[in-house]
Amino acid sequence: MNRPALALSLASALVAAGFIAAFEPVSGFAETGSGGALKGAADFAAITDARERSKAMFAEASRVLTHPRCINCHPATRSPTQGEDMHPHVPLMIAADSSMGPAGLACSTCHGAENRAIVGSRLKSIPGNAHWQLAPASMAWQGLTVREICEQVKDTERNGNRSHADLIKHMGEDHLVGWAWHPGEGRSAPPGSQPEFAALITAWVETGAECPD
Repeated sequence: MNRPALALSLASALVAAGFIAAFEPVSGFAETGSGGALKGAADFAAITDARERSKAMFAEASRVLTHPRCINCHPATRSPTQGEDMHPHVPLMIAADSSMGPAGLACSTCHGAENRAIVGSRLKSIPGNAHWQLAPASMAWQGLTVREICEQVKDTERNGNRSHADLIKHMGEDHLVGWAWHPGEGRSAPPGSQPEFAALITAWVETGAECPD
């Protein structure tokens, strides 16, 4: 059995057993654009102090960073969460040794290279991406304040040794980051779009990469 078929088979088994339906919220969400608008750098032009403008722009960008599509894969523990309410992943996943899941039940067991629809479940679809994996432990965001996330994001000892320029490229070009705006049926998307988000991060960097108070 190939990987997509295996993923669908396992998902169907979970649906039949009542695991997925029991934990997923009843109401559905549009595939994209459901997060509303994201302010751009020009919307903060009235803030004359560059440091304060930088803080305000990161606060706006945090609407993406703290959205369930992003924060579910940046959990406080090595177990991802899922859904709009960020409930524990079903089945339970513990990525203690690898960001791609434990031996024998890797993320790719269910998550293929693209989103796949599920018939007869409130889950609607299994999210997928060719690079599907959990964020490293050093980039856990759940439970942190916006300021703490900001400090973590620009800390090269925790962010994968990414410079400010690397952060802009990562936010704007990474395919898994971009998945957040195309999460598949049954999930909301964060505000704006990936290019708009990257532009906001760029403006934040250009004004000093200051963190909100």
